[in-house]
Amino acid sequence: MNIKRIGSVAAIAIAGAVVLSSCAANEDNAGSNSSSSSSTGDMSSLSGTLTGSGSSAQQTAEATWAAGFQEQASGVTVNYTPDGSGAGRENFMSGAADFAGSDAALKDEELSGEFKNCAADSKGIDIPVYISPIAIAYKVDGVSDLTLDAKSIAGIFSGKITKWNDDEIAALNDGVDLPSSNITVVHRSDDSGTTQNFSEYVAANAPDVWTEEPSQTFPFQVGDSAKGTSGVASAMQGASNAITYIDDSGAGDLDKAKLMVGDKATELSAEGAAQVVADSDVASGREENDLAISIDRKDTAEGAWPLVLVSYAIACQEYEDKDKADLVKAYLGYVVSEDAQKAAATEAKSAALSSELSEKAAAAVASIK
Repeated sequence: MNIKRIGSVAAIAIAGAVVLSSCAANEDNAGSNSSSSSSTGDMSSLSGTLTGSGSSAQQTAEATWAAGFQEQASGVTVNYTPDGSGAGRENFMSGAADFAGSDAALKDEELSGEFKNCAADSKGIDIPVYISPIAIAYKVDGVSDLTLDAKSIAGIFSGKITKWNDDEIAALNDGVDLPSSNITVVHRSDDSGTTQNFSEYVAANAPDVWTEEPSQTFPFQVGDSAKGTSGVASAMQGASNAITYIDDSGAGDLDKAKLMVGDKATELSAEGAAQVVADSDVASGREENDLAISIDRKDTAEGAWPLVLVSYAIACQEYEDKDKADLVKAYLGYVVSEDAQKAAATEAKSAALSSELSEKAAAAVASIK
């Protein structure tokens, strides 16, 4: 897979739930950068309401997709609330949401459970819709150029490294005047796919320091916590000498550390995140249309950014309600289209799906009944 990065502009600022009626979409989002044409066909006859819940990392992308979709399906209202990946999966499984956005694929124990909106014997499937680098964002007095590696990141976020001028950080930043200030760690308080991806990276690359199993719940009693991408960004704005992990779409004007990838200090980029996904395989042992990605967290290719998240739309393979299936299928068909992916890449600073992954995602969407 070869995922191409589209140029980015400032992300849409969204404080709460994404709730877009067709009129609002047409009047207020005319500049959403989505084309009026897509590969999903005529959707003008569709009507109804779609409810999505989950990933706060997807928040800006979901607003962009909803606007573009509703230009083509004016009878459909798309509601999306950024409750966090874990809550989104719970809401989908309980029937409170028609689809979920999640920065982590369904777990085996979830797949063995009940999906209220799905037809009998049908389960949820994971469809990749959003690829984004996770930033190690910081706000440190007098420091605007910082390099960290997996070991130092693991040390900071586990509470083992507590001062900015710690020898381990200093060794990676020759010539940088690091303050002796205490490090303020900010992490997610909710069940978060971003935390899952972050912890997978440090566990894979610094297992002697990050001794906990990868999890969607932050495992250490250190620092301050906040809910969702926007909550973490807000907490960072009010903090000093602080550091966090955050989807790049929410990093705003925070400084971003370089990451040691192999023996090179690498700047964050959507291209680098996309490269890692292209180098990774679809996870084995899943259903035919389930496209969970087994991310290569140790990818050291030139420019690679292995601290990446792949975020999914989770839908029923077969819905109990045929009309709802038609709406989900139409919306997600638009989401994985070239137009929608380019629009999200522009607004959310994400990487558009590669043509290969887009084709696989489109085939998975087409299989929804």
